Amino acid sequence: MSEKQQEQPFKQLGDKLKTIRQKLHESVAEVSGAVEIDEVTLNRIEQGKERPAEDILMLLINHFGMQDDEAASLWQLAGYDQPRPHDSDNNEESNHRSAILVMAVDPRIIYSDGVQVTANRNGVVISFSQGSGTNSSLTTAKIGMSREQAYAVMHTLHDALHRSEPQQLPDSIEKGQNNKEDEKA
Repeated sequence: MSEKQQEQPFKQLGDKLKTIRQKLHESVAEVSGAVEIDEVTLNRIEQGKERPAEDILMLLINHFGMQDDEAASLWQLAGYDQPRPHDSDNNEESNHRSAILVMAVDPRIIYSDGVQVTANRNGVVISFSQGSGTNSSLTTAKIGMSREQAYAVMHTLHDALHRSEPQQLPDSIEKGQNNKEDEKA
């Protein structure tokens, strides 16, 4: 391996990230602020001197609004598609990898008129959709969670809906009010 390759082991990844940033006409300061890393770190990543952590790479992919195939290409360039040294044993538990997607807080409310829920032993994915005026719906949001979190969400939804239901007066009070109204008429 040449000295330059040792100094810049992630040059292709860095070049690609820099090209994307420049095509979007964003400065290093804007991108580093959006993904909450310092400018020096982003410069080192773009120079190929440093590999971004998985969560930082996911933030960059999300920030740049990249399509799945482009994101997979970056993931490969970063070497995250290769098994890590501690994943080498054949133990099924050690071969599972988790991906973390951290998104910027967005205060907008997205309304939906459809939902699809997919569950398996690993967790739950809820896909919210909105009618688009055609026979198909557009997915507006997808949220994944563990089974435990899904049960907690169900409980929270149930409680919130129950608390927000209009309270009805007991029959005896309601009948008494009706009788008074009848007397006035």
